[in-house]
Amino acid sequence: MLAIRQRAALFARQARPQAVRNTRRYGSSHGHDHHHEHTVEEKLGTGFYLTAAILAGTWVVYKVSRPGKDGELSTFSKWLKEWADLHQTWETRNDLLAAAVEQAAQDKHLMLNAPRNRTHELRFPEVFNTGSPFNVPAGHYVNIDKVVAHYQQQHLKEEERKAAKLAAAAQQ
Repeated sequence: MLAIRQRAALFARQARPQAVRNTRRYGSSHGHDHHHEHTVEEKLGTGFYLTAAILAGTWVVYKVSRPGKDGELSTFSKWLKEWADLHQTWETRNDLLAAAVEQAAQDKHLMLNAPRNRTHELRFPEVFNTGSPFNVPAGHYVNIDKVVAHYQQQHLKEEERKAAKLAAAAQQ
């Protein structure tokens, strides 16, 4: 069976139409001028541009590094001096910033370790009695007579201070 299959494949290949092969022709059919040569524009390569840039860069570095007339500093030395002055400026800024950060750390340390006032000044002592007076279980509200007395004393002191201030202003 294998021989028959191989033979059938051979006949099938032979029966298949062959691809038409086009031959390449190098002649031109666009005229009869065979003596005219085609011009090809060749571009300058990367090497040319690199060489030109290196030569120009070398000339610029040479001119910048030469001292000026009458012994003045070269342009390159002037640029370096500007950078050195900038270094001094940044050093001064960094010192000021470090001092400010240290001062802020000391202030924060002071604030965090300062004793805290545990009392709260109230605008009116009735804030403790703002709940509903109805259906209150026995012992739910605390006796705040001492708190009320404290704020009454504070009010009296404030009124005395104001009266003394007005009397002093009237005598003048």
